[in-house]
Amino acid sequence: MSYINDIRKHIGHAPMLTAGATVAVIKDGKILLGLRSDTKTWGLPGGAIELGESLEETAARELKEETNLSAEGFTFLNLYSGKDLHFIYPNGDELYTVTALYLARNVSGELKVNDSESLKLGYFSKDELPELTSRASDIIDFLIQRAVL
Repeated sequence: MSYINDIRKHIGHAPMLTAGATVAVIKDGKILLGLRSDTKTWGLPGGAIELGESLEETAARELKEETNLSAEGFTFLNLYSGKDLHFIYPNGDELYTVTALYLARNVSGELKVNDSESLKLGYFSKDELPELTSRASDIIDFLIQRAVL
Protein backbone atom coordinates (compact mmCIF):
# COMPACT_ATOMS: atom_id res chain seq x y z
CA MET A 1 0.00 0.00 0.00
CA SER A 2 1.35 3.43 -0.90
CA TYR A 3 1.48 6.52 1.28
CA ILE A 4 -1.04 8.28 -0.99
CA ASN A 5 -3.51 5.40 -0.70
CA ASP A 6 -3.11 5.40 3.10
CA ILE A 7 -3.90 9.13 3.26
CA ARG A 8 -6.84 8.75 0.86
CA LYS A 9 -8.46 6.34 3.36
CA HIS A 10 -8.75 9.29 5.75
CA ILE A 11 -9.51 12.21 3.44
CA GLY A 12 -11.42 10.59 0.60
CA HIS A 13 -11.28 12.63 -2.61
CA ALA A 14 -10.41 15.94 -0.87
CA PRO A 15 -7.50 17.97 -2.31
CA MET A 16 -4.09 16.91 -1.09
CA LEU A 17 -0.53 18.08 -1.68
CA THR A 18 2.10 15.61 -2.88
CA ALA A 19 5.68 15.63 -4.08
CA GLY A 20 7.00 13.42 -6.82
CA ALA A 21 9.33 12.86 -9.74
CA THR A 22 8.86 12.72 -13.49
CA VAL A 23 11.42 11.08 -15.76
CA ALA A 24 12.38 12.07 -19.29
CA VAL A 25 13.89 9.16 -21.19
CA ILE A 26 15.32 10.30 -24.53
CA LYS A 27 16.55 7.79 -27.10
CA ASP A 28 17.62 8.67 -30.64
CA GLY A 29 15.97 12.09 -30.37
CA LYS A 30 12.65 10.62 -29.21
CA ILE A 31 10.96 10.80 -25.80
CA LEU A 32 9.41 7.86 -23.98
CA LEU A 33 5.70 8.25 -23.21
CA GLY A 34 3.09 6.00 -21.68
CA LEU A 35 -0.61 5.88 -22.50
CA ARG A 36 -2.32 6.34 -19.12
CA SER A 37 -5.02 3.83 -18.26
CA ASP A 38 -7.06 6.37 -16.27
CA THR A 39 -7.22 9.38 -18.63
CA LYS A 40 -6.35 7.70 -21.94
CA THR A 41 -3.78 10.41 -22.61
CA TRP A 42 -0.01 10.12 -22.94
CA GLY A 43 2.43 11.20 -20.24
CA LEU A 44 5.94 10.70 -18.92
CA PRO A 45 6.87 8.05 -16.36
CA GLY A 46 6.73 9.29 -12.80
CA GLY A 47 4.79 9.39 -9.60
CA ALA A 48 4.57 10.30 -5.96
CA ILE A 49 7.34 10.05 -3.43
CA GLU A 50 7.03 7.40 -0.72
CA LEU A 51 7.97 8.00 2.91
CA GLY A 52 11.75 8.10 3.35
CA GLU A 53 12.53 8.25 -0.37
CA SER A 54 14.61 10.90 -2.10
CA LEU A 55 13.24 12.37 -5.31
CA GLU A 56 15.94 10.56 -7.31
CA GLU A 57 14.93 7.28 -5.65
CA THR A 58 11.34 8.04 -6.61
CA ALA A 59 12.42 8.65 -10.21
CA ALA A 60 14.29 5.31 -10.31
CA ARG A 61 11.43 3.37 -8.71
CA GLU A 62 8.73 4.88 -10.92
CA LEU A 63 10.81 4.33 -14.08
CA LYS A 64 11.25 0.66 -13.19
CA GLU A 65 7.63 0.15 -12.07
CA GLU A 66 6.11 1.77 -15.15
CA THR A 67 8.52 0.80 -17.94
CA ASN A 68 10.81 -1.98 -16.68
CA LEU A 69 13.78 0.30 -17.47
CA SER A 70 16.67 1.28 -15.20
CA ALA A 71 18.98 4.28 -15.35
CA GLU A 72 22.53 4.62 -14.08
CA GLY A 73 21.67 8.10 -12.85
CA PHE A 74 19.50 11.15 -13.23
CA THR A 75 20.11 14.80 -14.05
CA PHE A 76 17.77 17.30 -12.39
CA LEU A 77 16.18 19.57 -15.00
CA ASN A 78 13.33 21.55 -13.41
CA LEU A 79 10.83 21.83 -10.57
CA TYR A 80 7.10 22.27 -11.26
CA SER A 81 4.50 23.51 -8.77
CA GLY A 82 1.47 25.73 -8.44
CA LYS A 83 -2.08 25.84 -9.74
CA ASP A 84 -1.04 24.42 -13.12
CA LEU A 85 -0.24 21.15 -11.35
CA HIS A 86 -3.76 20.75 -9.99
CA PHE A 87 -5.35 17.53 -11.22
CA ILE A 88 -8.61 15.72 -10.63
CA TYR A 89 -8.42 12.04 -11.49
CA PRO A 90 -11.36 10.28 -13.16
CA ASN A 91 -12.19 8.64 -9.79
CA GLY A 92 -12.56 12.10 -8.18
CA ASP A 93 -9.26 12.22 -6.28
CA GLU A 94 -8.00 15.82 -6.25
CA LEU A 95 -4.30 16.59 -6.15
CA TYR A 96 -1.84 19.46 -6.16
CA THR A 97 1.69 18.30 -6.78
CA VAL A 98 5.27 19.49 -6.67
CA THR A 99 7.20 17.53 -9.29
CA ALA A 100 10.91 17.29 -9.98
CA LEU A 101 11.79 16.60 -13.61
CA TYR A 102 14.81 14.36 -14.21
CA LEU A 103 16.60 13.24 -17.35
CA ALA A 104 17.50 9.54 -17.15
CA ARG A 105 21.12 8.74 -18.03
CA ASN A 106 22.39 5.46 -19.50
CA VAL A 107 19.04 3.70 -19.62
CA SER A 108 18.93 -0.09 -19.90
CA GLY A 109 16.41 -2.90 -19.81
CA GLU A 110 13.61 -4.25 -21.97
CA LEU A 111 10.80 -1.72 -22.43
CA LYS A 112 7.46 -3.15 -21.33
CA VAL A 113 4.31 -2.10 -19.51
CA ASN A 114 5.01 -3.16 -15.96
CA ASP A 115 1.92 -1.99 -14.05
CA SER A 116 -1.75 -1.08 -14.39
CA GLU A 117 -1.07 2.67 -14.81
CA SER A 118 -0.15 2.39 -18.49
CA LEU A 119 -1.81 0.73 -21.46
CA LYS A 120 1.20 1.01 -23.77
CA LEU A 121 4.59 2.66 -24.08
CA GLY A 122 6.40 4.22 -27.00
CA TYR A 123 9.05 6.66 -28.14
CA PHE A 124 7.91 9.78 -30.02
CA SER A 125 9.74 12.55 -31.85
CA LYS A 126 8.69 16.13 -31.15
CA ASP A 127 6.99 16.15 -34.56
CA GLU A 128 4.82 13.07 -33.93
CA LEU A 129 3.52 13.59 -30.39
CA PRO A 130 0.20 11.95 -29.43
CA GLU A 131 -2.50 13.56 -27.25
CA LEU A 132 -0.69 14.53 -24.04
CA THR A 133 -1.65 15.32 -20.48
CA SER A 134 -1.29 19.08 -19.89
CA ARG A 135 1.69 18.48 -17.58
CA ALA A 136 3.44 16.31 -20.19
CA SER A 137 2.85 18.97 -22.82
CA ASP A 138 4.44 21.64 -20.58
CA ILE A 139 7.41 19.37 -19.86
CA ILE A 140 7.98 18.54 -23.51
CA ASP A 141 7.81 22.25 -24.40
CA PHE A 142 10.47 22.85 -21.73
CA LEU A 143 12.66 20.04 -23.11
CA ILE A 144 12.39 21.41 -26.64
CA GLN A 145 13.20 24.96 -25.50
CA ARG A 146 16.29 23.65 -23.65
CA ALA A 147 17.34 21.53 -26.66
CA VAL A 148 17.11 18.34 -24.62
CA LEU A 149 14.58 16.92 -27.10
